[in-house]
Amino acid sequence: MTYGHDSDAAPRIGRNIARARKARGLTQSQLAQRIPCSKSLVAQVERGHKQASPSFTAGAARALNVRLGQLTGQPYEDPHRGRVHTTIPGIQRSMLSWDLPEEDLPARSLDALAADVARVSALGRKARYGQLGEALPALLDELSAACHTADGADRRRGFGLLAEAYSSVTAIAYVLGLFDLRSQAMDRVQWAARESDDHLRIARTQWQRSTLFLQAAAYSQGRKLLDRVRHDLGEDIAHMDPATLSVHGASHLRAAIFAARTSDASGAQEHLDAAADAARLLGEDANHYGLEFGPTNVAIHRLGVAVETYDGPEVIRLTRITHLPSTVAPVRAGHWYIDAAKGLLDHGQREKAFSALQAARRVAPQQTRNHPQVRETVRTLIELERYSKHALSGFAAWASIT
Repeated sequence: MTYGHDSDAAPRIGRNIARARKARGLTQSQLAQRIPCSKSLVAQVERGHKQASPSFTAGAARALNVRLGQLTGQPYEDPHRGRVHTTIPGIQRSMLSWDLPEEDLPARSLDALAADVARVSALGRKARYGQLGEALPALLDELSAACHTADGADRRRGFGLLAEAYSSVTAIAYVLGLFDLRSQAMDRVQWAARESDDHLRIARTQWQRSTLFLQAAAYSQGRKLLDRVRHDLGEDIAHMDPATLSVHGASHLRAAIFAARTSDASGAQEHLDAAADAARLLGEDANHYGLEFGPTNVAIHRLGVAVETYDGPEVIRLTRITHLPSTVAPVRAGHWYIDAAKGLLDHGQREKAFSALQAARRVAPQQTRNHPQVRETVRTLIELERYSKHALSGFAAWASIT
């Protein structure tokens, strides 16, 4: 059963939660105990007086034993059917044939395929999901064929490229809320990474896999997975090369979010500090294994932790002092602005929250348009009616929020 998609009568996440709760015969107090959170938070979210955070929504989905998409309404019904949606059937067909490669495809060199993988990865960094989706099916087919005909070092390299291409599928699936496709693609990423025999790619894949535990509100398991990644890498950061430092530091950043989701503010801070140490040794922002790790990503996660822990003074401080460099990946910048909008609205900064949403739209429009948190923030702003309705209604129309 799907409780609602965005349409003329579209319920927000809170209304979907209320419907699912009542269908299971639970009171607000009983749901609050299962999440766990306060009864007042459940009541405020259900009435639309407070935004449903990603952690709250994931916890509610787990407590109600429903799929996350049943609460977020994803995938959203876009009346304009943007180009990214039309690419999904082709991607799914290529995903199905992972062990049945096309035998009559013209063979291209691994160098040529690597150049195409770099191009699609760059599209993901720029949050250009329509172009990314159009490029992926043919590239996945070619890479699968190359991996099954190569041997030795070429085979390992080919599987490394295939793992990276499958990672791009997970990015599209995430932004559209296609959770089944995302899980399937993640399985393919892990398989290809193992076949590449690259221990850092395998570690990076486990870091990526941890997002599935965030989605499922399985926080203790996710933290264990990240602990294992760092254990396998070792903790002697002074002797790590840049790529290893990046994987190590990224695992601490993800662990900080897990800690914040469990209200472990001190644990989150410890992970942020450890990541900052790795970033200082690295010396600059880098993109080893597509991790975008460095001082800027540490700053982005500091805000994410402050938003997750409802630390209003820290949210306001960080949004005032943080200046993202022009070189930051648009997908990362978009995430920062989306977090900023939520955090600022949670603490009464309505005009600044809307300004952050507008900035997110400028740097990463496709990401912004499809993000559940953006929809929650916009709907909350609309209900508060403290705004220039023309600007806000225009934003809502652009994002197909009704």
